[in-house]
Amino acid sequence: MIVTIQSHVLTVDIDTLGAQLASIRTRDGEEYLWQGDPDIWARRAPILFPFIGRLKDSTYALQGTPYTISTHGFARDMEFEVVEQTEDTVSFQLTHTPQTQAVYPFAFTLTVTYSLKGHVLTKTHRVLNRSSRDMFYELGAHDGFRVPVGEGLTMDDYAIRLPGLERVAFYGMDENLMLTPKGEEIPLNSSALPLTPSTFGLDTMILDTPPQAKAVLCDKAGQPRVALEFPDFPYLGIWTQGKPFDTGYVCIEPWSTLPDGTFMGRELEDKTGIRRLAPGQSEELRYTTTIYEKGVYQHEA
Repeated sequence: MIVTIQSHVLTVDIDTLGAQLASIRTRDGEEYLWQGDPDIWARRAPILFPFIGRLKDSTYALQGTPYTISTHGFARDMEFEVVEQTEDTVSFQLTHTPQTQAVYPFAFTLTVTYSLKGHVLTKTHRVLNRSSRDMFYELGAHDGFRVPVGEGLTMDDYAIRLPGLERVAFYGMDENLMLTPKGEEIPLNSSALPLTPSTFGLDTMILDTPPQAKAVLCDKAGQPRVALEFPDFPYLGIWTQGKPFDTGYVCIEPWSTLPDGTFMGRELEDKTGIRRLAPGQSEELRYTTTIYEKGVYQHEA
C-alpha cells in the first residue's frame, strides 16, 4: 500500500512494503527518486535492518551459535503497519515475528517516521529492544536518486560534494563483496566526487562520515539538487551499478555500521560499529533529505 504525505512544495509516497520511499515529486511533477528498473536495479530506497550488506556465507554468530540471514536483513521485504499519519508526517512500525526470530533471535520494534517540512524530508528510525538480553543491530539507508534530473545531461555531468573533505580514502570490496581495508587517499576537487566510470572502480564506495556529515548531489553547473545530512550515522556508502555505467541513478547511503569484511570475525558483537541496546532500551537514528528545485530553491547546500 502506498501512503502519501505533502508539503506546499513536495509530494512524497512511501510503500508499506519495507516502509521505503516510492516517490519524491516537486510541485511541477519532477521526480527525484529512482523509480526502479528490473534490468538495472529493481529497488528504490530499501531500509537495511538488522544488517547492512552481505555476511560471509550469509552467516553470523551470536555467542557461538551460527545464524543465516539474507543480504541487508529482512526489513526491506516485510510489510510495516501504519501507526500514525497526518498530512505531512507518517509513522510505520515493524515488530519481530517467529520468522524473524529464527534468523535474528531478538524481540524488537522498529518504528520509521517520515516528516516533511517544505523542501526537507526527515526520516527517523527508532529501534526498541524488547528482549530480556542485550540486542545487537545494524541500520542503514539505501536511497536511490535520479541522475540526471531533467533533460540534456548524463551522469558524467553530476558530482557528489562532501563538504569539509579535501581527500578521501575508501574502504574496498573484494570479488565476494566483502569489505577490505581502506585504500590510498584520493584528492577531491572542491570536495566533489565526480560520477564518472573511473570513480566507480569499486562496487560500493564506503567511507567514514565526512566532517560535516553531509553529501550533496550537484549538477553540471555546481548547483545542488539533493542534499543528505546524517550526523547520527558514522559511515556513508555511495553506489550505482558498474556496468553499464550510465544507469540513471546513484544511491547515497548513511550507515550505522560497516558491512562484513575480510578482517572481521563472525561474532556479532565484535563487528565494527555494531549498535548495542540493553533490555528495554531504545534509540533513534535520523537523517534529512533536502530537495532543491532548479531555479526555485537554490540556496547553497
